[in-house]
Amino acid sequence: MIYEEIEDFVAALPQGAAVAGIDLGTKTIGVAVSDRMLSVASPLETIKRKKFGIDAAALQALLAAREIGGIVLGLPRNMDGTEGPRCQSTRAFARNFDNLHSIPITFWDERLSTVAAEKALLEADTTRKRRAEVIDHVAAAYILQGLLDRLSIMRSRA
Repeated sequence: MIYEEIEDFVAALPQGAAVAGIDLGTKTIGVAVSDRMLSVASPLETIKRKKFGIDAAALQALLAAREIGGIVLGLPRNMDGTEGPRCQSTRAFARNFDNLHSIPITFWDERLSTVAAEKALLEADTTRKRRAEVIDHVAAAYILQGLLDRLSIMRSRA
C-alpha cells in the first residue's frame, strides 16, 4: 500500500523490519537499506534499468533477501516544490510495484540528494569512475537517512 503520510507508513511497517531507500532514475535504480533499528542508512547497490517487469523482479528479489518491510521512494520535486513529469513517473512506478507486491511504500522529497551524495564522494576523494558507479545508491542512502532522521524525531516526541 502507498502512504502519503510518514506516520501512516510507520504504522504499517512490520515490527523489527528494515526499510529500503530507492533513488529511481531513468537508467538506474539506486538502493540503500536501513538497519532493523531504523537508525542508519547504508548504500547497497545500483540496478541497471531495463523494463518495468525486470526492474520490479530484481528489486523484489533484493528486498526479499534483506527482509525489507517497507520502501521509501525519492520523489524528485522541482526546486519550487511542485511536481513535474519525473514525480509522475515515480508515482507510476510506485503504483505498478504496489500492484505486484504488498509492501508499505512512501515518498521522501529528494531535492538535492544527488548533489549531497556527489559532494560527499568528492570529499572522500573518490575517482570520477567510482563516483559514477556508486552515486545512485549513495543518493538512495541520503533519501533513506532523511526518513530515518524524521522517524527518530517522531520517536523522541512520543
